[in-house]
Amino acid sequence: MNYLSTRGHPDRKRFCEILLEGLAPDGGLYLPEQYPQVDTATLAKWRKLSYAELAFEILSLYIDDIPPADLKAICAKTYTAEVFGTDEIVPLRELEDGVYLEALSNGPTLAFKDMAMQLLGNLFEYELARRGAELNILGATSGDTGSAAEYAMRGKKGVRVFMTSPDGRMSPFQQAQMFSLQDANIHNIAITGVFDDCQDIVKAVSNDLAFKRKYRIGTVNSINWARLLAQVVYYFAGYFQATSGNDKPVSFTVPSGNFGNVCAGHVARMMGLPIQTLVVATNENDVLDEFFRTGVYRVRGAVDTHETSSPSMDISKASNFERFVFDLVGRDPARLRKLFVDDLGLNGSFDLSADPAFAQAAARFGFRSGRSTHADRLATIRDTDKRFATLVDPHTADGLKAAREQLSPGVPMVVLETALPIKFAATLVEALGEEPARPKKFEGIEALPKRVVKLPADAEAVKAYIAEHCD
Repeated sequence: MNYLSTRGHPDRKRFCEILLEGLAPDGGLYLPEQYPQVDTATLAKWRKLSYAELAFEILSLYIDDIPPADLKAICAKTYTAEVFGTDEIVPLRELEDGVYLEALSNGPTLAFKDMAMQLLGNLFEYELARRGAELNILGATSGDTGSAAEYAMRGKKGVRVFMTSPDGRMSPFQQAQMFSLQDANIHNIAITGVFDDCQDIVKAVSNDLAFKRKYRIGTVNSINWARLLAQVVYYFAGYFQATSGNDKPVSFTVPSGNFGNVCAGHVARMMGLPIQTLVVATNENDVLDEFFRTGVYRVRGAVDTHETSSPSMDISKASNFERFVFDLVGRDPARLRKLFVDDLGLNGSFDLSADPAFAQAAARFGFRSGRSTHADRLATIRDTDKRFATLVDPHTADGLKAAREQLSPGVPMVVLETALPIKFAATLVEALGEEPARPKKFEGIEALPKRVVKLPADAEAVKAYIAEHCD
C-alpha cells in the first residue's frame, strides 16, 4: 500500500514513513492510492471478531511494512478492557427508537481521542525502537487531542510532546488534565489566540522542511493518517452492533470541528461499509455546515471564531476537510491545489455551489449536516437526562440534535459520543443544576500544580522553544 499527497507531490510512501512525518513535503495530506474494498462476505467474518481483532484486520489492509504478528500484538496491547473499561471497547446502546449512542470515551482521558491516540503511542514506540530513532511530536488541541496524546506518550521511549492549545479556551478540567502532567517528555504551550492559530503553527513548522528534519518533528493531530485510520475501526464496530445483517444500511452523526472524526467515517464508507448518511454536526462555528448547505467553504479568523459551550469544536479551519475535497473533485491534485492554496489562501474561501461535484457530496458520498446552539445544547442535555436517565456532554448533545433532524425510517442512526460529561461540568451544571459524576482518579485534578508556558501565536517562537528543549 502506497500513499500519495493530496497536492500532487510525485513521491509515494509506505505507512511507516508517513506515520512519523505528518504533512507531505508539498503541504498536502496523505491518503492511500486507493481504498481497499470490503465485501459482505468479509463483513460477515469480521462481525464475530473482538475489537482488537477487528482493528488488526482493518489496519492490515493499509499497513504492509509492519510484520503481521507485530501489528496484531500492537492491536492486542492497545485495545483491552483494562484500558477502555469494557470488553466491547465501544459499547452501543439504543437511546430511543432508531437512535443509538456509541460510547467512545471510556479511555484514560475520557474522550474519543483515546481510541486513536493509544494506538498511535504504541505504533510510535514500536517504529522508533525499530529505527533506533527519536521523535518530537508537535500538536494542536482544542481540548481533547492534547490530553489523549500526552497520556498516550508519557514515558514512551524516544518521544517528546510539544502540545499547543488556545490560552483560556479549554474547560478547567481539560486544562488540568494536560497541565498537571509533570513528565519530563511532555511540554504544554498555551498560545495567545484560538485553536486555528495553534493549528496554523503546527502546519507552518511542518512546512519548514529543514527545521522538521533537524528536530525530527512529527504530528499527532488528525493530519496524521495513522490517527485517522485508527478511527475507521469504530465505524465498523458500531455498524456490527447496530445491525444483524451485513447488507443493512446505517447512518452516523458525528460532532465535528476539524473533520477528522467524520473523515474516518468517509473512509469506512469508501471501503464499502453500508453507511447511508454521514451527518456532520457543528456548533455556532458552522463552517462545515455552511459548506454542506451551500457549497461555499469560508474560513473565519480568530475574531469571528465563537467561544462556545462545546469548545472542542470551536474551529473555523477544518484541517482534514482537504482529504474529503480531494475525493470530491475526482482526486485531481491540480484542482485541489487551486481550491486550498490559491482560492483559500488568497480569498479565505472557495465556492463549489455551481460545480456538479458539490451535488455529489450528498448524492455520492452521503454527507448531510446540522447546526446546534448553546440553547439547543442545554435543551438536549435536559431532555436526554429526563427521558433516558443519560448524561451527555455538550458536543454529543450537538450530535443528538443534528441526528434527530436527519432520521430515515428503518435505518439506525448512530451518534458518536465524544467525551464524558465531567469534562464540561459548567455546562452540565447550567443545564441540570448539578455536577456530573467524576471518576475517582480525577478528583481534585484542577488543584494540582500546573506545568505550562505561554507563547504568542507565532511559529518562530514555538520553533525556538522546541529547539531549546531538544538540546
